Amino acid sequence: MSNDERSVETIELNILGQVCPACLLVVLKQINQYRERLRNDTARLLVRTDHRDTTRTVPASAQKMGLAVEVRKVETWYEISIGGKS
Repeated sequence: MSNDERSVETIELNILGQVCPACLLVVLKQINQYRERLRNDTARLLVRTDHRDTTRTVPASAQKMGLAVEVRKVETWYEISIGGKS
C-alpha cells in the first residue's frame, strides 16, 4: 500500500501563546512520543504557534532527527507540519 492509499493521522498541537523554550520542549516531547509513526509517515504532527522563534527552533530540531518539516503562515499564527523522512 502506498502513502497515498493509507490514511495519515494528524496529531494537532496548539501552543498559541507559549514562548520558547517551552514551545520547543512541548513539541520535542510529542515528536519523541510519536517518533516511529512520524518517521514511517503514518502520522503527521501539526503544530500551531504564534511565536516566530518557534518557526526556527522546532524545524531545525525535527530536521536533525531526520524528519521532514514544512512551515507556513496562516492568518495570525504559523503551522509547522512534521512527519515523514527528510
